[in-house]
Amino acid sequence: MRSLNYVQRVSLDFSGTLFPHAICLGDADNDTLNELVVGDTSGKVHVYKNDDSKAWITRTCAGMLTCVAVGDVCNKGKNFVVAVGAEGWFHLFDLSAAKADSTSQHESFAVDEQKPFFTQHIPANTRVILISDIDGDGRSELVVGYTDRVVRAFRWEEPSDASDSGSGQLVLLKKWLLDGQVDSLSVNPGPEGLPELMVSQPGCGYAILLCSWTQQDSPAACDDHHHHGDEDAPAPSDVILHLTTGRIHNKNVSTHLIGSISKGSKEESSKCGLFALCTLDGTLKLMDSSEQLLWSVQVDHQLFALQKLDVTRDGREEVVACAWDGQTYIIDHNRAVVRFQFDENVNAFCAGQYTCKEGKNSPCLVYVSFNHKIYVYWKVQLERMESTNLMRVLEQRPEFRHQLAALGVGEYMAKINK
Repeated sequence: MRSLNYVQRVSLDFSGTLFPHAICLGDADNDTLNELVVGDTSGKVHVYKNDDSKAWITRTCAGMLTCVAVGDVCNKGKNFVVAVGAEGWFHLFDLSAAKADSTSQHESFAVDEQKPFFTQHIPANTRVILISDIDGDGRSELVVGYTDRVVRAFRWEEPSDASDSGSGQLVLLKKWLLDGQVDSLSVNPGPEGLPELMVSQPGCGYAILLCSWTQQDSPAACDDHHHHGDEDAPAPSDVILHLTTGRIHNKNVSTHLIGSISKGSKEESSKCGLFALCTLDGTLKLMDSSEQLLWSVQVDHQLFALQKLDVTRDGREEVVACAWDGQTYIIDHNRAVVRFQFDENVNAFCAGQYTCKEGKNSPCLVYVSFNHKIYVYWKVQLERMESTNLMRVLEQRPEFRHQLAALGVGEYMAKINK
């Protein structure tokens, strides 16, 4: 296992505190360039753009934010910023009209423009959210995981005569009850290529939630009547629990997962998708949807965040896991491991594409520290994951072999290498 030393980073100002799932990367203003979205416990949503240390836009929400996301939750062909609070308030922001060149974002927008264009109350105690097509119908759903081991799926619905986006609302599709705490939500292609909704379960386990929209589970408006326990209990067959084998010291250990890990081509990635698991006691696993274990790695750090990122630019995404003390592991599909030590304790972590420098998206690692700073490492590309030496690299270059032949030492070097 070799160590890396990333040095090119930018520092962003952030004076609040946040939950681990209240940070994400995404195209918040639909300009094809990704921004960093952070929600804090005071109800503020901060959107950072490029390498500016100050937030480009700040929006105000009701209550304490526990999770944020960016995606086409309204199925309008454009992204929205979603922020959900612990008290159950769902906030929707459309930043498409925001001006990127505004010099004072706090003063250049009217008070009404700083508020979400839509709010709705859903069940409280949210923990994690996901915007994705979970049933294969081509439309995005909003999946919410709760601290009481419940997962709910919603869809944005509008009246047929609706004239604007604000006239719609979230409609409940289904509720699932899990045996253990839900720390992660993800979607992964199943053995037949159809999307499967996955949730992490303690002890390095996971569950697949079936999206059987039956007549009994038909969409119903999420009014207060639904919010206070009048939902029917889910059928046990709608939750398929999987417990992975291996060395697990604590069956209740916190577990995270990430799915739809790219294999390098869309055709390969859409069939029998790859997903990864990590636990707080240092277990990392890569599996496919047929439950085949591809590799398992044990480290001596407490892993609390799991992401995917193509750091080699070959189309295949590596698994990125971060520990509370800043130790970060990057592992490829062949189990080649590199590690990077962030020099502070970590409050929250995410990885993905972000436009920090050079006006284009690039792979980035984002760390939220406890000293009111967010650090974005914006140049994390690697030529290769596996260890090598200078001779192996040079031998792959035709001009090097030609130079050896011209010097009359080509045959001699070939014998040495054998």
